[in-house]
Amino acid sequence: MHDFDELKAFAEVMASGSLTRSARKLGLAKSTLSRRISHLEARLEQPLLRRQANRLLPTEAGLVFHRYCQDMLKLAESSHEALAELREDISGTVTLEVHSALARGWMGQVLDTFMARYPQVELTLRTRDEPPSSLNSHSVHVCLGPVPENGLHQEPLGSLTRGLYASPSYLSQQPLLEHPRDLADHPWIDLLSTTQDGLLLHHESQANYHFYPPRSRLRVDMTALHLDAIAHGKGIGLLPHWLADKREAHHPGELVPCLPNWQPAPLPITLLYAYGYQPRRVKALLAFLRQTMPRQWQHNEVAA
Repeated sequence: MHDFDELKAFAEVMASGSLTRSARKLGLAKSTLSRRISHLEARLEQPLLRRQANRLLPTEAGLVFHRYCQDMLKLAESSHEALAELREDISGTVTLEVHSALARGWMGQVLDTFMARYPQVELTLRTRDEPPSSLNSHSVHVCLGPVPENGLHQEPLGSLTRGLYASPSYLSQQPLLEHPRDLADHPWIDLLSTTQDGLLLHHESQANYHFYPPRSRLRVDMTALHLDAIAHGKGIGLLPHWLADKREAHHPGELVPCLPNWQPAPLPITLLYAYGYQPRRVKALLAFLRQTMPRQWQHNEVAA
């Protein structure tokens, strides 16, 4: 029977290669940490670590045992979580990652409600625009755009329709836009990597048009800056109708649609989370996100 304090000590030293750093991280005296590893080695009847210069390196036995050590620690953590789930309250830590285009217009309105509903949950909110390749059982990611296969559960949540926008002051000084080919004569405001392969525009009665934006003098990597640049008359750009509507609600008259009969494909919104066991707090967060999804995402409503 292994002592989990000894297993944690060994795993931490394997990660850092230093007794001093590991002792500091675990909040232990260096002598206590060294004693725990010595007890583990005595129990296994084999040395697990060897000193080389100022670093501790694993022996062959240490490399083999480390894999089992990690599995035992993960199993112990899962058992504690499973027992914690038997409590009536929903508590603990959870991490929510959201695409930056969704964070400001959606998260700010719903997080207060979620935390008020579950006062014992500690929530960490991060913005992240690239889909993750992995997530632990405490994390949820809300992705905007296509998601490659990544070993995570991918649950469709909705979609954002999009269109071309500019400011009225900009358009009043430019030639009339009648067809997407006319866009080549206008400055393009680029949100990095969104139109690098061109933009396929659909029309109900005309043939699709594949628009390749001209090189942009202004390129930004934040949705808020992209919105500002278009609203301030720097040129024409591609925006989700939902975000444009929200901007217009707070700053009327800053944005108008261009070529409204030409539409690119909607961007899917996807919930990403790990397969398998989910703590109650993660289940509660997933259910809450589904319930608070804006109506426009579900019905693909576009701006008038």
